[in-house]
Amino acid sequence: MSEFELGKTVPNFILPAAPGDEYNFEEQRKQKEGWYLIIFFRGSWCPACMSELDALEDGKDYFNKKDIHIVTISTDNLNALTDMTKEHKFSFTVLSDENHQAINDYQVHYHKENAPYEDHGAHGEPAYFLVDENGCLLYQQRQTSPFGRPSVTELRKITTYIHKNMK
Repeated sequence: MSEFELGKTVPNFILPAAPGDEYNFEEQRKQKEGWYLIIFFRGSWCPACMSELDALEDGKDYFNKKDIHIVTISTDNLNALTDMTKEHKFSFTVLSDENHQAINDYQVHYHKENAPYEDHGAHGEPAYFLVDENGCLLYQQRQTSPFGRPSVTELRKITTYIHKNMK
């Protein structure tokens, strides 16, 4: 596993996007300048995640104006994520990580079937990574449950604070 330190380069990932195109983070980063907010979420079945993603869609103009590209990732299957994207009319990137490439590379907590408490079966938990135009980590937060994730308002505050205080 790589070590996640602020200022260090984050791993690349190549994953299928809803509705099925391949998404290569490094290639996208080279094509679309700006920062990237990478958000791992539990799945299309999670009401807390849907509420968060709906709020993210409603507040996306702020991030667009700041050249912050939103990329969301779940270990949920591609068909479920494609249906979710269409139903909720999400305009940001939604990726399926069924093979756990990104979740492992980004050291995101994975709630396994043998966990000490039942929680909707096996799935990834929420995590947040803000990456600059060079692919370097500016912010990270990982959860071990669905609670405690930053709201869209808090994400705006975090990105504003970091941008303002860059060395």
